[in-house]
Amino acid sequence: MAIIDNWMPPTRENWALITKLWQLFPLFTLLQWLVNYYPQGKTSVSSRFNIPGRIAWATMEAPGFINLLYIMFTLPKQNGIESLPLGNWIMAGLFTLHYLYRALLAPLYLNPSMSPIHIIVWLAALSFQLINSTCIGGWLAGYGPVSNKEWEGRVLWLEVGLMLFAAGLVGNIFHDDELREIRRAAARNQMKNEEAQGEKGKGKRVDKVYMMPENGLFNLVLYPHYLCEWVEWCGFWMIGGLGCIPARSFVINEIAAMLPRALQGKRWYIKRFGREKVGSRKAVIPGII
Repeated sequence: MAIIDNWMPPTRENWALITKLWQLFPLFTLLQWLVNYYPQGKTSVSSRFNIPGRIAWATMEAPGFINLLYIMFTLPKQNGIESLPLGNWIMAGLFTLHYLYRALLAPLYLNPSMSPIHIIVWLAALSFQLINSTCIGGWLAGYGPVSNKEWEGRVLWLEVGLMLFAAGLVGNIFHDDELREIRRAAARNQMKNEEAQGEKGKGKRVDKVYMMPENGLFNLVLYPHYLCEWVEWCGFWMIGGLGCIPARSFVINEIAAMLPRALQGKRWYIKRFGREKVGSRKAVIPGII
């Protein structure tokens, strides 16, 4: 059942228009290179327009995979397609797997705490998810390959892409957990302080604790979890084929949105810990940037 006629799910013409315009997204990220304002995470600000971190993260990220699955289960019937190739479902499964971790498991169960997120960031991220999942979902649900024959001869690409995706996902989770451990350690210290102070110390909040993570690729870059996520989606693109415009746009748009954030984060680390402590670490790509 269509939620919005001709748009959710999209007709081929509307899907082609959205996909074409989505390739212009990097132009909208130029503002991030000019300003340091980014009210989320370490650089969150006090505002009446803030949304609690866990709720904001889940509600701005989860609509992506939900929309993709909705399109996968509605568009083929709308276009008279009885079944989709296995390759299409593999890609849909990988997309869903990533966001089950990123949108639900991490913020709602794994993260010890999360800073509030400004509604501007929430709206931008939600828009990104809905548009991106519409482009990818439309391609997977009928506007891309619609038969197993179209996947023939692509076994090597599929295998290498799956390995890249898996390596990126594991690296992403590992480095995310290194950051979570800093917050868990801070929580443990707070509990010890409360126990030492007895009733007098209960209910007191401690200042946020920031440390320089050092395990894994954190020795080389400050945002290895960003890099690992890019590796994931490069593998995803490889599975779809170099001609898969939605997957290619996803990689390019993620880098366009996240690279200036990583460089901004490096400036934050230098200001917080000093240039000597940061040392030779790059922002996101070892030895390059």
